[in-house]
Amino acid sequence: MPSVDPTAIEAEIGLIRSLGLDALRTRWRMTFGSMPSPALTKDLIARMIAYRLQEEAFGGLDRATAKLLDAYACGDKSRTELMRRLKPGTVLVREYRGERHTVTLVPDGFVWQGTTYGSLSTIARAITGTAWNGPRFFGLRTPNGDREEAEPDKATGRERACRRQERRRPDVPT
Repeated sequence: MPSVDPTAIEAEIGLIRSLGLDALRTRWRMTFGSMPSPALTKDLIARMIAYRLQEEAFGGLDRATAKLLDAYACGDKSRTELMRRLKPGTVLVREYRGERHTVTLVPDGFVWQGTTYGSLSTIARAITGTAWNGPRFFGLRTPNGDREEAEPDKATGRERACRRQERRRPDVPT
């Protein structure tokens, strides 16, 4: 990777910030190869161009971070988010087929039957023998907490990308 002068990048970003809307749209077309959406504001166009400039100069996001951000954009509820809402020591109880199952949240996961697991879905699968969403199985999702699917013909680009990502995921929940 060739060396990059951070001062030159900073100067280029300053130039981008000073451009008018028409000049930014032209710069966008040169950078991304298409016209920006008319809905994008001058500030957003400038920020996105500046981000691409920095990405090309210093490198983009690593694969794990990009995957995490995609999951958040698709409405995926991660274990990290769950752990922020529920504190270690919280006890989850679920009765399934006449048997009571107790799970305790600990700093590094979830304890069920004396074993620590990384996800509630793994525990739900062990209990039921089928693929379950762990937070749903233990009643942690509200009725409105699930993503509603958009009508296929009205799906946004992000929704289509999320559906593609879901299709690529294995049937085994995490």
